[in-house]
Amino acid sequence: MAYYLQLVNLTDEGRKRFQENPEWIREVDKEFELMGVKIVTQYALLGNYDFVNIIEAPSDEVAAKLSIKLSARGTIQPMTMAAIPLDNLISALKEEPRTPW
Repeated sequence: MAYYLQLVNLTDEGRKRFQENPEWIREVDKEFELMGVKIVTQYALLGNYDFVNIIEAPSDEVAAKLSIKLSARGTIQPMTMAAIPLDNLISALKEEPRTPW
C-alpha cells in the first residue's frame, strides 16, 4: 500500500451540505473505504484548505480514481500527492552507488 497526502477544499455546495449536516463528511469518508482506500488520519484546517487527509491506497491509479470521482460530484476538490515514508526514502538513497565526485 502507498501513502498519499490529500488537501481538500469544500466547494460552495459542499460548504452548504456540511453546514446543514456536519455528519455528511463521514458519509464521504465511507466512500474511500468502498474504493479500497483507508483514511489513516484526517484533520480540519484553518487557512487555504478545509481538510487534510493521510490516506493509504493500493496504487496511484486507485488514488487518482478516488480524487476524480470525489471531485466530479461538485462538493469537494481534493489535491492528492504521493507521500514517501522518510525511512523508505533514506533506504533508497543508501542503496545508490556512490559517485566519485
